[in-house]
Amino acid sequence: MNVNPHIAVIGAGIAGLACARSLADAGVRVTVLDKSRGPGGRTSTRRGEGWACDHGAQYFTARHPEFIEELAAWRAAGVAAPWPARITVFDADGRRGLHGQEARFVGTPRMTAPARHLAQGLDLRVQLTVSALQRYPHGWEIATAERGMLPEAFDGVLLAVPSPQAVPLLQPLSPALAAAAQAARMQACWALMARFDAPLAVDFDAAFVNHGPLRWIARDRSKPGRDGLETWSLHASAEWSEAHIEDTPERVALALVGAFEALGGRMPLGWAAHRWRYAITESALDGGCAWDAAQALGVCGDWTNGGRVEGAWLSGRALARQVLDGLAAG
Repeated sequence: MNVNPHIAVIGAGIAGLACARSLADAGVRVTVLDKSRGPGGRTSTRRGEGWACDHGAQYFTARHPEFIEELAAWRAAGVAAPWPARITVFDADGRRGLHGQEARFVGTPRMTAPARHLAQGLDLRVQLTVSALQRYPHGWEIATAERGMLPEAFDGVLLAVPSPQAVPLLQPLSPALAAAAQAARMQACWALMARFDAPLAVDFDAAFVNHGPLRWIARDRSKPGRDGLETWSLHASAEWSEAHIEDTPERVALALVGAFEALGGRMPLGWAAHRWRYAITESALDGGCAWDAAQALGVCGDWTNGGRVEGAWLSGRALARQVLDGLAAG
């Protein structure tokens, strides 16, 4: 790798941004590419006229000392805050309280805020879908669906995308990394953003649901920094989402709203549906990331480290550490 390397990070979710931020803070030149309109990945918020709703990651927790320290920095910057939600649990045989709750946090004023904070000052290029990677003696070249080949070559490429999207990029280059990505099964999640003209008369802010099509429901306005119309995020279970992955949004809404009504909700004023094809991770890589030093090719992401926001951040940091250790040794 060059003395002053230029690294490409593909994916601007929490893992990719944590990796890029760590590298950039260490003086490495980094370019981040993402197919979406902005950073955040599944820490995502949908906005409409007079309403907003977190429809991806709903909250995060902090257990690892490094992430606890990072969370303190986010809170000091005003991009995260505690969410003292009243949370209940609906089982098939009734409702019960949730005891022994650990502290939950959310981005403020939206779940995208921590990602935007991490992205400050980075060379972030959005609405670019990476379609192929090719390594030459002069470095890595990257092809995109929207603009063809990027004009510069890179000294290393780090993939921070869902494992099913990483596999086709990795297979021609590193069978070992491709096999690791292929082994990490990611499941879908249908999300419904339901808006109402008045607050729902229920005595809870969120609930885990252990029967029927739903797995999670949450009142968005109960989170700090939110305003606008009353909105609820309804997440289907992984099993139901997988079984109904090709259903129309209308059929999904009919099923999820019906289940929500049975829990004390009502028919919404309006709704929007989003299908997360790769939302929930069943397995992970040992070490939270993988790095092929010989090719200067690596992977990180929540799918490598337990599927949570904290795991994604730790994964990105771990990969950056391996890259920096390699630079120091070289």
